Amino acid sequence: MINLEPIGYLRSEHIEVPKHCSISDLEGELVLAPEYTEGLVNIEPGDKIAVIFNFHKSPPFKSEKLKQRPPHRDSKKGVFSICSPKRPNPLGLSILEVISIEKNVIRVSGIDMLDGTPILDIKPYIAP
Repeated sequence: MINLEPIGYLRSEHIEVPKHCSISDLEGELVLAPEYTEGLVNIEPGDKIAVIFNFHKSPPFKSEKLKQRPPHRDSKKGVFSICSPKRPNPLGLSILEVISIEKNVIRVSGIDMLDGTPILDIKPYIAP
């Protein structure tokens, strides 16, 4: 068994968000639990970060979702070749740009997550 506890959540006033961070200019805040504040040292405005999150509003996965037709495609694709929130493990990954940091709150742009989305981890984004 793997147990993951959120380190924080996304705070946003946006009701609708783009399907992928690469086409988003929306801003929001990653609000971490205060005990993780020290872990934000060395993250600077302008940095890109990889945010791993939980698709907390996704329905339980069913095998018929192994192939899905994304809204921007004309045929079904394998779930592991697309970014659908309907996955065996409802994990998402977004590359966001840091706007500012104040204590345990990181203001970011490029969000494709809903308000209240649980944040599981943050990593530096290192472009290939």
